[in-house]
Amino acid sequence: MKALLDRARTFTQRVEDERGEYQKLAEGQYPEALFITCSDSRVIPALITGARPGEIFELRNAGNIVPSYGRPGASGEAATIEYALEVLGVQDVVVCGHSHCGAMGALKSGDDLTALPGVDAWLDLARPELAGVLAGANGVPAGSLAPSLSDVAQRNVVNQLAAVRSYPIVRQRLEEDKLRLHGWYYEIDTGRVYELDDDGHFRVHTG
Repeated sequence: MKALLDRARTFTQRVEDERGEYQKLAEGQYPEALFITCSDSRVIPALITGARPGEIFELRNAGNIVPSYGRPGASGEAATIEYALEVLGVQDVVVCGHSHCGAMGALKSGDDLTALPGVDAWLDLARPELAGVLAGANGVPAGSLAPSLSDVAQRNVVNQLAAVRSYPIVRQRLEEDKLRLHGWYYEIDTGRVYELDDDGHFRVHTG
């Protein structure tokens, strides 16, 4: 923690070299994309994309889960999507899952989460849509191959993109051709980013 505090205390000195850029940031933000990903400390959107301050609007939570539109109660996810599209006018939304994901690993393994009731309730949002792949993970017939953690995490990305599409503002912008949705899968140990193609497969972008 001391190293983090020391860097925070000297941040103004580092900003001094780019004072003009930071003064522009103070006038407003104009991000290019809404980036929805996991809270995992190993997944750093700006590091992965090379984004500068002000270029991406981030939404992070355990398992990069998006509650479907219309669920009762307040939702930080719904508020962030609404603000990103209605106020900031972002034209791209990325849902990025990742390898070695603890949330998806708990679902795949059927972990007992009674000691973590908040986590358990949150993951309940993803369980129904993952039922098919999770059934294969937890009750695999002899001789069959269980789905891998990457299978579960990538399926979750597809499901969360569907949840994003449930928002009226998203559907409207898609119909007007003013919005693009992207599914990504980030591999922590290699740094590879796999992109969801039109055929429903995740492939490494080759340029």
